[in-house]
Order: sequence, then C-alpha cells, then structure tokens
Amino acid sequence: MIVDGRAVSGCLYLAPLADGAEVTTVEGLDADGKLDPVQEAFIETGAFQCGYCTPGFILMTRQLLDENPDPDDDAIKHYLSGNLCRCGAYLEIMEAVKLAARKRRGAA
Repeated sequence: MIVDGRAVSGCLYLAPLADGAEVTTVEGLDADGKLDPVQEAFIETGAFQCGYCTPGFILMTRQLLDENPDPDDDAIKHYLSGNLCRCGAYLEIMEAVKLAARKRRGAA
C-alpha cells in the first residue's frame, strides 16, 4: 500500500501508524472507474498468475514510475527486489513496468 505517498509493505505495516494518513491500496488507483496505466499494463502483459503478489508489484511500480518515469532494467529490478512472485512471472512483470512507463509518458 502507499501511505502518505510512500510505498510500504502492507503485511508488515502496523495499522495504528496509518491513523490520519492518506492510504492508497491497489483498489484505489482507478480514477472515475478507469484503471491506472500501471494496472492496465499488468493486465495487458499477463504480469500475474495467482495474483497474490500483484497488488504489491503494481503499487511499487506506481511508486517507481513516480520517482523515475523511464527506468532501465537494472532500476526496475532493484526497485522491485523486495517483492516476490512465487509463480515466476518476472519477465512479464518487467514488460508490464516498461509498458506502464510508456503509457504514462503517452507513448503507448
């Protein structure tokens, strides 16, 4: 989840710390019923299998692209290294991040 503009691990973040903070979950990324470009990119590239890790990857990708609108492969790997995908969809996740970056820049 994103708390006051910073991605945090939702499973480790203590709920009382979020009191009074702005909290965004993957469900809150849409705008007026339209998916965020990051959500669209994950769907279009099939960057998920079981879906367990997907919310974390989507939120971390959103945070990454807010900080670095055009990351290279090394930047993507480093930024997302704290998220684990047991299904092994890493190649698709990399493609989703790149597609999301293009979408956000209006190039896709």
